[in-house]
Amino acid sequence: MKLKIKRILLATIFIFIKLSTSFAQEFAQEFSIVSDNDAYLWYGQDRYYTNGLFLYYRRAVDQNRLSNKNIAKITYELSIGQQMYTPLSGYVPEPFLQDRPFAGYLYGRGQVNIFSKKKHVWRIGLAAGTIGPNSFSRETQTLLHQTVGLYSTSGWDYQIKNAAAINLQIMHLALLLRNGSESLDLSLDNRLDLGTTFTGFSFGLLFRTGQINPFDQSTYHHARISRNSMLTAIKPEFYFYAKPQLSYVVYDATIQGSMFNDRSPVTFDAQPLVFEQKVGANYAKNRLSLDYSLTFRSKEVRSNARHHQFGTIAASYRF
Repeated sequence: MKLKIKRILLATIFIFIKLSTSFAQEFAQEFSIVSDNDAYLWYGQDRYYTNGLFLYYRRAVDQNRLSNKNIAKITYELSIGQQMYTPLSGYVPEPFLQDRPFAGYLYGRGQVNIFSKKKHVWRIGLAAGTIGPNSFSRETQTLLHQTVGLYSTSGWDYQIKNAAAINLQIMHLALLLRNGSESLDLSLDNRLDLGTTFTGFSFGLLFRTGQINPFDQSTYHHARISRNSMLTAIKPEFYFYAKPQLSYVVYDATIQGSMFNDRSPVTFDAQPLVFEQKVGANYAKNRLSLDYSLTFRSKEVRSNARHHQFGTIAASYRF
């Protein structure tokens, strides 16, 4: 009798452990860090969009509270970011030699991400911050170059002047096709920017191939977090992706300065049509996601500036 009780107890403990392990795969929150830099191209380039650093916090809404049956998942996102731009080099002390303004952008943003059961994703975000010296981009680049032993920068005295930066961003992604084995899909990825910093719209195609998950479970859309999901575990992912994108630029304050009485010493007109090709690889399992990508962008400035490219390294941790 005692032996039978022990067996029942051991079996109960074993089942509990298995259930705990399964349910432990659901994580409701995520922290991410993203770094853009042309140094990630590994051949010494240092120009134009030269550095970006972003921190993200995301939290999933309890899916039991979603009254709309067409919505699969909703997540909220808070982020802070800094972007810096230079001419062909970070050392161009004379303004007449600068083919792009020195400029910095610092912001905080709140965003909601809505995942539809009809294979659509909507992302709506509002950002507030500043361009100009108040972005501390000059200090950041100086510190970065001193830390890694790069050349001294010069030319930031002529950077874009301070101005308030308020921007609304709306992104929409829709599935076009996915093969039967769910190892390849193609999506339409569009974006609208309205504000004092960036205004314009873009059309892109997202191609993924490999071990991929649906939109509302994929690391590409930062959707591996959930609360009270019907799933006990989300499958690991490892895939490659490519996204060609065409943008129409209405206004870019990092090139043109403030749209309200700008007094920046060096400004240019923005190139209205910009083509971009992004390629990358993504891995995700349990708590961790890793991403590496390269972005190739056509000429953005109406000057003798060239096209350029940069790399992105990102990591996410769920809890």
